[in-house]
Amino acid sequence: MSRPDIAVIGGGIVGLATAWQLTNRNPRLRIVVLEKEAALAFHQTGRNSGVLHSGIYYRPGSLRASNCRTGKLALEQFCDRYGVAWQRTGKVIVATREAEFPQLEMILERGKQNGVQCEMIDRERLRELEPHCAGLKAIHVPEAGIVDYPGVCEMLGSLLRAAGHEIRLNCRVLKLQQMTDSVRIECSDGIVEAAQVVNCGGLHSDRLARLSGQSLPERIVPFRGEYYELQPEVHHFCRSLIYPVPDPRFPFLGVHFTRMIHGGVECGPNAVFALSREGYTWGTISLPDIWDSLTYPGFRRLLQRNWRIAVDEVRRSLFKSAFVRSLQRLIPEIRAEHLTSCPAGVRAQALGLDGKLLDDFLIQRHGRVINVCNAPSPAATACLNIGKIIAEQV
Repeated sequence: MSRPDIAVIGGGIVGLATAWQLTNRNPRLRIVVLEKEAALAFHQTGRNSGVLHSGIYYRPGSLRASNCRTGKLALEQFCDRYGVAWQRTGKVIVATREAEFPQLEMILERGKQNGVQCEMIDRERLRELEPHCAGLKAIHVPEAGIVDYPGVCEMLGSLLRAAGHEIRLNCRVLKLQQMTDSVRIECSDGIVEAAQVVNCGGLHSDRLARLSGQSLPERIVPFRGEYYELQPEVHHFCRSLIYPVPDPRFPFLGVHFTRMIHGGVECGPNAVFALSREGYTWGTISLPDIWDSLTYPGFRRLLQRNWRIAVDEVRRSLFKSAFVRSLQRLIPEIRAEHLTSCPAGVRAQALGLDGKLLDDFLIQRHGRVINVCNAPSPAATACLNIGKIIAEQV
C-alpha cells in the first residue's frame, strides 16, 4: 500500500469498527490498522463476556447512554447482515435485600429515560423467568442479549481486507511524530506515515495519546476481572443474564451470571488491581506498570476511599469459597464444585486525578491524531456508533 490516508492503532473492536466506518464514509480512503499482537481482538474484546448491553445503567444524556442505544441496534443489524452469532436472551437485575429497592428504582427510571424496554417484576415473576434465582424483586430487561464479539472483529477484518485495506499484525507502535501534513509512526516492523491517526489502543491508549503530544491528566489503571464457568450439569441454574443491584459505593457492577453465545454460563467478574496492564494472572507482573499506577495520585485517592471493598475483592480472588458466597446471593444452590476457572480479562479504565473512574467516553483530537482515551463498557456494544462518531471527526 502507498502512504495511507489514515492509520488506526489497535485491532480491537473499537479500532476495527472505526476503520470500517471510515471506509463507509469515504470509500476512496486508504486505511491501515496497526495491531501489536499476532491476532485481532486479543485483549479486551477477545476476553469480553459477550453481553449486548441495553443501556439501562447509564446517565441519561451521556455519550454512553446514547451510543449504547444506537450502537446496539446497529450491531444487531450488522450481525444479521453478515451472519455473526447473536441472541436476545433478556436480563434480570435482582434485589436480594429491601435496602436495594431505592437503587433498583433509580435504575428503572434511568432505563425508561434512555428508551430501554424494561419493567419492575415481583418475586413470583422472577421465579418464572429464573427459577433458581433468589430475590425480592427485580427489573426485567427483555431486549438484553449476547453476541460473539471476536466474530464481529473477524468479520470487520475480512471486510476491510476485501476492500483493499491493510491490517498489520505484530506491529507495535513505538513513537509518533506529528509533522506539517502527516504523522510519522515508528513501529516495531518499520515506519508508517499517514495523513491522520486514530488511537484506539485500549490498555495503552493514554500512553499513545501522550506520544502524540496530547496533554492528558487521566491515566489508565488496569483492573482484572476474574471468572468462573458453571459445570454443564448446572447450566440450567441460569437461563439468561442475572445481575445484582450495583453497589453505588463501588464503580463496578458486581459478580453476575452470563449465558454465553457459544454455550456455557460464566460467573463473575470480581475486580482486582492488575499487576500489569496485560496482567491476566497474579503471576504476570510489570514493575513499570505498577509504578505508573502507584505514583498516580488518582489511584491513591481511589484506594483510600475504597480500601475495604478492595480487600474484599482480593479475598474473593484468592479464596474460591468467598467467590461462591457472592454468587449464592443470587443463586443459593451454587456450590464450589459447580465452578471451573476460566480466562480473566483486564479492563482499560481511565481514572481521573480526583480518584473517580471516568464514567463516559473520552475522545480528544490533538493535531492530526484522534485519541480514544476512555472507552469503557458498553464500548463493545456501541462500537459501530463510536466508530461512526470518530469517522465524522476525521
